[in-house]
Amino acid sequence: MATLLRKIGLIRLHDRDTEDPKHHHHQGSFKGTKGNQKNNMKHCNTSSESNILNTPEIKAKRSEQPSKDTSGKQGKDVKEKQAGGGKSSGGSLPPLAPHRQHCTQVRTRRLMKELQEIKRLGDNFITVELADDNLFDWNVKLHQVDKDSALWQDMKETNTEYILLNVSFPDNFPFSPPFMRVLTPRLENGYVLDGGAICMELLTPRGWSSAYTVEAVMRQFAASLVKGQGRICRKAGKCKKAFSRKEAEATFKSLVKTHEKYGWVSPPVSDG
Repeated sequence: MATLLRKIGLIRLHDRDTEDPKHHHHQGSFKGTKGNQKNNMKHCNTSSESNILNTPEIKAKRSEQPSKDTSGKQGKDVKEKQAGGGKSSGGSLPPLAPHRQHCTQVRTRRLMKELQEIKRLGDNFITVELADDNLFDWNVKLHQVDKDSALWQDMKETNTEYILLNVSFPDNFPFSPPFMRVLTPRLENGYVLDGGAICMELLTPRGWSSAYTVEAVMRQFAASLVKGQGRICRKAGKCKKAFSRKEAEATFKSLVKTHEKYGWVSPPVSDG
């Protein structure tokens, strides 16, 4: 990880790229705005046609064309550009790479900032390791849950030092939620489902805000584990079966469809 940090550099992230301070839908540490989130998502998912037609080069060319001359060659060229997304026979199209590069830069800055903040935590709540030195794929160790809970007692009795999760960040993060799943140990209840999928609304596009940090999401997950009476599986046959990403993705997709149909009434948003 240290090598990766040196390569990428410590880049300060501007608040306008990652935080939505007007969001008041959720309480506590989850503050942002879904309205801004939707606008940001639209920005990172703009169609190729609108991108091309709105580049300075195309705008300049279009402004030079006579507005009433649509019968001649110039009018024909304007129509072809509009119909074909800005194509013309006299030159090549501006590449979309700069747009994608911008989204990558936003994601990189945000994750670099979060890594720095997690390293500064003094309570050893979570630690992070990059999976295969990939900044966009984290293995997160949750070291602490409520010490009065049965799950904490299970961890002590089984010498389980942490609960290991994998968190992968999509291309348009932080405007879309990460995919998070439990790797080990095998848990029962606590809103942890087949494959290690996690039932929490805030991990869905509908419940997500770009203001949510990984640390805050992990604290919410730790609370939902306890409230959902999560336990470490000790059944001889069942606990040997490892969680899998494929199963987790299928389970998460299914639970999201179910909740979209019947709502996220019980348990509440904070618990999944």
